[in-house]
Amino acid sequence: MEKIRKHISFSELKIWNECPYKHKLVYLEKVKEFKGNEHTAFGTAMHHVCENLVVNSKADYKNLFNTKFLEELRELKNNNVELNRDLVTSMRSQADKMFKHILPSLKKTFNEFEVVSVEEGLMEELKKDMHFKGFIDLVIKKGDTYHIIDWKTCSWGWDTKRKSDRMTTYQLTLYKHFFAKKHNINPSKIETHFALLKRTAKKNNVEIFRVTSGAKKTENALKLLDKSIYNIKNRIFIKNRLACTSGYGCEFFNTEFCKR
Repeated sequence: MEKIRKHISFSELKIWNECPYKHKLVYLEKVKEFKGNEHTAFGTAMHHVCENLVVNSKADYKNLFNTKFLEELRELKNNNVELNRDLVTSMRSQADKMFKHILPSLKKTFNEFEVVSVEEGLMEELKKDMHFKGFIDLVIKKGDTYHIIDWKTCSWGWDTKRKSDRMTTYQLTLYKHFFAKKHNINPSKIETHFALLKRTAKKNNVEIFRVTSGAKKTENALKLLDKSIYNIKNRIFIKNRLACTSGYGCEFFNTEFCKR
């Protein structure tokens, strides 16, 4: 018998919004086709570096990266994921070029600031027996304003459409809302930012940009969250066939788990 879920994360909401039936497979039936790849390993290792570097500027970032990257690659091998050696090699050199830009980019954007928290956990109540779960990569404070920052690894960067994409930015909208709720802070005192860590960019390897989340956007994000919870609790899992082959496609497309 499937367990009744007690919390929902942004990643879960994003998958539900993409396709409720896919959500059922991943989160309720625990079917996992995608086991990760070189890009997910790289992203995890870079996040590990950022976490440590912002609290200790003298941290051995190369060792931090290489140790975590190797750990993630070994896990992929254990899961029988075939790795591209040339890509892994290039990722090591690309990471090396990025390290020196992380702290300077933060200082250029915010000048003087105080680190409030790193990997701050959220487990805020939505309604009875249901919570919003999340981890905020970095929270800093400048003056009386808090800044929530989420690190994102990518290749050359994001275009304007991606930077303003509704579901992409809802992550920060929800983080802002629940961080404010957790600490009883006026949302007007909180700003949100994505920090892009760009592997293949010729310049500006670290780009920090602000994402705005006003009252209406927050209301819309919370409505979507509430709608997802209602459908999940009532076991309404409609297939979104438009998502089968759109974008990067679905790993369950035409598999035994999901025949069109």
